[in-house]
Amino acid sequence: MKITAEALRQRIGQFFFPAVFINDTEENIQETERLIRDHNIGGLTFFHSRASAATNYESKKKVVFNDDSYEKIKALIIRYQKAASTPLLISIDAEWGLAMRIEKTPQYPYSITLGALPENKADLVFEVGKQIGLDLKAAGIQYNLSPLADINNNPDNPVIGYRSFGENKEKVASFAVEYLNGMSEVGVLGCLKHFPGHGNTNVDSHLGLPVLKETLEELLENELYPFIKGIENNVDSIMIGHLAVPSLNGGKDTSATLSKAVIQDLLRDKLGYDGLVISDALNMHSVSKLYETKGQLEWEAFNAGNDILCFAENVPEGIEAIFKNAAPDRIFESYSRIMKAKEKAGILSGNTAASGKLNFEKTSALNLQIAQNAITTIVDNSNSESAFEAQKNNKLAKLSLYKNTGNTFFKTLNSKLPSPEFAFENLENSNIPEIQKELENFETIIISLFVPKAKPANHFEINDEVLNLLSKLLQTKQCIIYIFGNPYVLPIIPNLKKAFGLVQAYQDFDEFQKTAGIQFFEKNSFNGTLPVNIEIQ
Repeated sequence: MKITAEALRQRIGQFFFPAVFINDTEENIQETERLIRDHNIGGLTFFHSRASAATNYESKKKVVFNDDSYEKIKALIIRYQKAASTPLLISIDAEWGLAMRIEKTPQYPYSITLGALPENKADLVFEVGKQIGLDLKAAGIQYNLSPLADINNNPDNPVIGYRSFGENKEKVASFAVEYLNGMSEVGVLGCLKHFPGHGNTNVDSHLGLPVLKETLEELLENELYPFIKGIENNVDSIMIGHLAVPSLNGGKDTSATLSKAVIQDLLRDKLGYDGLVISDALNMHSVSKLYETKGQLEWEAFNAGNDILCFAENVPEGIEAIFKNAAPDRIFESYSRIMKAKEKAGILSGNTAASGKLNFEKTSALNLQIAQNAITTIVDNSNSESAFEAQKNNKLAKLSLYKNTGNTFFKTLNSKLPSPEFAFENLENSNIPEIQKELENFETIIISLFVPKAKPANHFEINDEVLNLLSKLLQTKQCIIYIFGNPYVLPIIPNLKKAFGLVQAYQDFDEFQKTAGIQFFEKNSFNGTLPVNIEIQ
């Protein structure tokens, strides 16, 4: 079939999914509309704002929050679809729901929390995928760049950690497939990432290039296992990670995103995958700084085997580079994969409208069920009996770290176990020496640590003064500690081995706080297991 140069360029345009930002200027929005009209781009990937895009972490630009972001994204999607002659496939990272990118939208537990669920509760992971899918559809989004198939077997990983289902390859594979199936049931496309596996690295690929030392045999044994299961279950798309695997690349540190050996030889030929391949964001520093000529990075990524160029920053130049260098057959191949995905998402008939409403009640009910099955006892000394004993003798106190005493966990405990309460909120408003002095009169202390950040940088933003306070209390008192946050925080708490009771509660959601409080009084009520191996000191 003979095709004109212009028609070929229009098809190439479909490979480009530039980033768009909910809280953008009118000027930026019009620029995107021009890109859509002039270059027939295939889709868009939404982020909250330019300051929140991952590669801006080190620039410390302040993210400004907007309560109307959800209404904004809906209006923007309508506007962008109007500018498109071929319906756009709208994508977003919504690993734990729209809340990953948009304020005031339903938030679901992190994957590490889901990974704490027993295997026989995998239906809850399916429900999370389904509900997230419905939330996306309510906004007019058809494609979720989730979940992670990465096995988090490196505790020093700065970027995967809590976003992974854990370090057991069977559980990661099974839960990733459940999540995908849940989305698929409501017609939302999913994506396994970051091929060939980003778990065993200690470099953030937004800012540098992680290098995997494994051989192909080792990768097939572990890292690739969840991807293979995803392929067996017809996953819609696979995202290639910005990581180097020298053993697959003749010893070279070439990013997988730019490697034919990884995409064509391994993923396509060896593993038999014929679905959509999407690059990780091409603005990430591990690849974005490699080529001076605009458009060359986009061509190299396409040439390596990617069908979708995510967060492509040089659309016109990239289209030209692919037009000049690519074989028409290869162009048709990627084009037909993208069209197939659009057909599955039901948008080719022009049906791109948002459907349904956000259902916060349903989210809350689901989060409650997850809390009831995920919260994990690490050290159990039948907490409630000793706490009641101490309370009888006026020797029981409660200490809340990083939330005030009005938190749901304390309120739930107070129904049966009222006692003096203290709180450290931040260094400006709380006096640690004073708290320490007040606690001297008590023997048993129930401590709730609301971990300030999910990411491990700077000790999860826990102040050294707080770590010192915990260390002293653990050595001198009977401490029953509840951790509302990422379990990877456990090794940084000094003397945690001396805890009288230790419970990992994962999320600070009200549903998790309430469940933790209720389960405090119930024997053997904890069903969760830690999804990663953690050494406490």
